[in-house]
Amino acid sequence: MWHQWIPFWQPGLSPHSADVDLLFAGLLIASALVLGLLFFLLTLFCVRYRASNQTDRDHRVAKSWHWEVSWTTASFVCFLGLFAWGASVYFQVYKTPADEQDVFVVAKQWMWKTQHPGGQSEIDALHIPVKRPVRLVMASQDVIHSFFIPALRLKHDVVPGRYQDLEIEVDKPGHYHLFCAEYCGTDHSGMIGEIVAMDPTDFSNWLGQQAPSSPLAAEGGALFRELGCSGCHGNGSKVRAPPLEGLYGKPVPLSDGSSVIADDRYIRDSILLPRSQVVAGYEPLMPSFEGKVSEDQLLRLVLYVKSLAGHQS
Repeated sequence: MWHQWIPFWQPGLSPHSADVDLLFAGLLIASALVLGLLFFLLTLFCVRYRASNQTDRDHRVAKSWHWEVSWTTASFVCFLGLFAWGASVYFQVYKTPADEQDVFVVAKQWMWKTQHPGGQSEIDALHIPVKRPVRLVMASQDVIHSFFIPALRLKHDVVPGRYQDLEIEVDKPGHYHLFCAEYCGTDHSGMIGEIVAMDPTDFSNWLGQQAPSSPLAAEGGALFRELGCSGCHGNGSKVRAPPLEGLYGKPVPLSDGSSVIADDRYIRDSILLPRSQVVAGYEPLMPSFEGKVSEDQLLRLVLYVKSLAGHQS
């Protein structure tokens, strides 16, 4: 690989890290060429038009259109090419693999809390299997944070009030740094953790050795009933509410004539802001649970609704 010939260069450990490194090197080279040309022209004009030089200074308002058009066109083509290159790398990094597994991340001042679907939870750490895509569903409980893994060349802001998705995959087992790359308060520098990449067999053993806990979907179902949601969305309810069985991943027609896919974001918004997207044919009767449930509880409720995808009412 080309980066093996660069001193002190640490190669990335994700399938897309080499592409990100190459794009970064291309940006540096293009910027260095532009900067070098700029300083060359500055030096040339300073020497040619210094006070002691008898250079012809007539016709100072004359325009050299051919030079200006050529320079502008060359710059436009160069940076448009860099943009297209960067866009292609972006779409490769953020495409969704078919066999990915979900892990949930809640950012708080000043810690990372990660939760596996089986109920296993970690603080400032995330265990994942190597060579298997993992989808992180991230949310912030307070301010903006940024999930940054330098070894994987991946960084994604975690914004309060919405879910953020990030697909990661590690090629080699090991321990890799996890940072918050967005200033988030007085202890921002202490908001660090690690990504622990393990062989699939070791990862399965690690999951089994964790403290017994119920799956997050089961905990979400208990919370669903505790909050009284089953009184409207359950079978035999007297209140006419949209059914949740078989909902996840399907298009939902809205009262304004549009439609939306019932994904994690839609379910979250339906819990916190139920009047923002009213299902066609139903009255906006559901109360808002904003401020009544935490991000941890929201994740469990979303997982419970997701678990009903294979059930039909």
